[in-house]
Amino acid sequence: MGIIDEPVIKKKDILALEDEHFHSGNVCIVTGAASGIGRATAIVAAVNGLTVAALDIDEKRGEETRKMAEAFGGKVVFIKTDLTKDAEMEEAVKAAADLGTVKFLANIAGIQHIDSVENFPMETYDLMQAIMLRAPFYLSKLTIPHMKASVDGTGAIGNMASVHAHICTKNKPVYNITKFGLRALAQSISAEGEGKIRAFTVSAGYVRTPLALKQIPDQARQRGVTPEEVVREVMMGRSQVKEMMKPVEVGNLFVFGFSRFANYLVGGDLLFDGGMVLTY
Repeated sequence: MGIIDEPVIKKKDILALEDEHFHSGNVCIVTGAASGIGRATAIVAAVNGLTVAALDIDEKRGEETRKMAEAFGGKVVFIKTDLTKDAEMEEAVKAAADLGTVKFLANIAGIQHIDSVENFPMETYDLMQAIMLRAPFYLSKLTIPHMKASVDGTGAIGNMASVHAHICTKNKPVYNITKFGLRALAQSISAEGEGKIRAFTVSAGYVRTPLALKQIPDQARQRGVTPEEVVREVMMGRSQVKEMMKPVEVGNLFVFGFSRFANYLVGGDLLFDGGMVLTY
């Protein structure tokens, strides 16, 4: 199997929406912004007129994201942040608030480890929980007061879930757990938000990101099949659409979820999975 490159983002593929909240005075915080879905979401949000605070630990690739958004006429400010450290998240939110009114948060950062429950390293369990569940909770805790203090007291938080927030596949126990947890977090925030502070999840199938592509060799080894069989039968086997999504398509869903067109998306989940969950 040849290497599948991360798709180039083209302006024609970016969803542009008219929304009174989409302007440079409002800030959208995006985690995992150095690559994949995080990068795409940061760029889509910037193209839609928001000032984007792009959080990631990878400074070099984060700066690449900033430059890509700038080429489209958008504003992205990169803030190097380790999501396992509370102090760095606190500083990142303060820095974002200095850019304008924190109105939106996209919790996207994630990592993957392929192993069975009985063999799963607990230090990796702790790391995945910290990045993929605790950090979204803490960033939500930090940003909700800013949203409530805004002129109209509204805001929205989007969490990157997955088909693995609906179904569980073997040898991904902690990924499964965190994705189910992110749906519960979105629903909990929405239960408290009185319709003004909304939260939602985005559940995609397999997306052409480094995270997805890097797991192919591990999946092949764990299942005793070829890499080609992993893509064809494991990844896309249940999907009615046999192509992986592009990151920008997922970024579009986040910005739609933030927009006035999604006012009734309160604790809900945007399941765009090619039919993996509901049509097998």
